[in-house]
Amino acid sequence: MRRLITLLLAAAALLGLAGCSSAAESVTVTAETVILDVRSPSEYESGHLEGATLLDLNSGEFAAALPGLDPAAEYVVYCRSGNRSGQAVALMEQAGFTNVTDLGSVNAASKATGIDIVK
Repeated sequence: MRRLITLLLAAAALLGLAGCSSAAESVTVTAETVILDVRSPSEYESGHLEGATLLDLNSGEFAAALPGLDPAAEYVVYCRSGNRSGQAVALMEQAGFTNVTDLGSVNAASKATGIDIVK
């Protein structure tokens, strides 16, 4: 499984999809929107968007959870700088997810959505 995750991340990087991304100025988040934080647990504990689900990209947790996520749902994804969120969004799109927004960093995500950062 670890090898598969490494291969998927390498493929995303080779395709140029691992660069920093930035969210639109304003993003509407509804009660049905799934907010994904793809940082490490310690980063999440230091402050995350209220209501966010932690799926650590680098540990393999994100890749393991991906098959169980609803590809028809609406997702917004963020990380620390926008790098991991860009990788996660690329993997989701490759898996057939069509309603995914890369919010970039946690601060940009908070600004774009109006959702507070909580600890």
